[in-house]
Amino acid sequence: MEILFVHKEYPGQYGQIAHSLAESHGHTCTFAYSRIADRHQKALTDGRPVNLPLGGLERSEIPAHVGANGDLVYRGVRLIPYRARGASGQTHSCGLHFEISMWNNQGALDAVRARPEIQPDLIVGHSFFGNALFLADHFQCPMLTYCEYFYRPRGSELDFRPEFPPTDHDRRMHRTYNATTLLNLEAARAGLSPTEWQRSTFPAEYRPKIRTIFDGIDRTFWYRRKAPLRSIAGRPIPPTTPVVTYVAYGFEPTRGFDIFMRVAAQISAARDDVIFVVVGADRTYYGRASNDPSAPTFREQVLAERPYDLNRFLFTGQVLEEDLVRILGRSDLHIYLTTPFVLSWSMMNALACGCTVLASATPPVLEMIAHGENGLLAAFDDVDGLAEEALRVLDNPEAFRHLGQAAERMIDERYSVNAVLPRIASLYEEIARSA
Repeated sequence: MEILFVHKEYPGQYGQIAHSLAESHGHTCTFAYSRIADRHQKALTDGRPVNLPLGGLERSEIPAHVGANGDLVYRGVRLIPYRARGASGQTHSCGLHFEISMWNNQGALDAVRARPEIQPDLIVGHSFFGNALFLADHFQCPMLTYCEYFYRPRGSELDFRPEFPPTDHDRRMHRTYNATTLLNLEAARAGLSPTEWQRSTFPAEYRPKIRTIFDGIDRTFWYRRKAPLRSIAGRPIPPTTPVVTYVAYGFEPTRGFDIFMRVAAQISAARDDVIFVVVGADRTYYGRASNDPSAPTFREQVLAERPYDLNRFLFTGQVLEEDLVRILGRSDLHIYLTTPFVLSWSMMNALACGCTVLASATPPVLEMIAHGENGLLAAFDDVDGLAEEALRVLDNPEAFRHLGQAAERMIDERYSVNAVLPRIASLYEEIARSA
């Protein structure tokens, strides 16, 4: 079977699955993208990646080689870059995402059409970016669309936090974000969501069309390393020093960065030996950034609200995955917070690494963590409750190791690549045969 994956950013949700299908199942896989995620590229030569560290420390040493049409081939997958224009200055703000999606559609179509040897049996694309739509029409073959989240102007992550009230413009943007998603759902033979809760955000009339299969955690990479991590971001960390970790794509209200910092302040006041390792970019990716227009970033707004002993915090920025897995392996407690929004890979990676995870009792999390069984839960905004749970763990980390071990077993049995790949391969074959 020949499969064409299309995503705005490689590897997105498809990298590991595409490589596994090519290497283990013998499928012909092509991946069209407009950029490579920063955390997955180490060097560029003539604008092309020469090393794509995806899937483990050993595999990161596997070089990409140049194949047909000068395209890179990495772990059996042909990588096709495409170029896309941005939106014009005259575009209505609520139409920016739609226009950008259409230019991505056009760019992907032009790049693949220039390679007539590509004749897919199935096209797999992300509904929000919508950049597989033109290709599905061009090849007239079935499309499977990734259904990550359906935006709602009310009763969603947008208004979950009353201290960050949305504007009327925010609500209009949330309504119109779904335009490409709905077009792709209508055109696709089926949809795929990573969790049942994310599937439930879609309109009831579309849910029968959407299956639920998680993306898959690569357990050859995401596991707790035996060798101790002696330093983080250049700072020595003695073996006896308790480490609390927090990981987010960016520091923002949606992922509760301000709540985490308040919890950390309470932990700091109770214990003078804890180090907080905070991984992520000093910017906002999801939701509103700040109520304070004078603050350059949400992180700076939060840090200005109360005194923090910043000697206790290591802000690493975004890190490569081979660094993140070792940071998680050094964690005595991992704190994950989210509003009712897309579940972060970072939480699942932390569970796979056997971390004791303390998380917000919000819908995306409740599907994965049962309090006292494979992690700990508290209300999203319950700073006192979160701090109390955190201090219980830090007082005796070994007494909570069984939670991380149970989390590892859950990942192995239900969410690892080995667990989900047969289901995904079967779905792909089913959709391809439905032509």
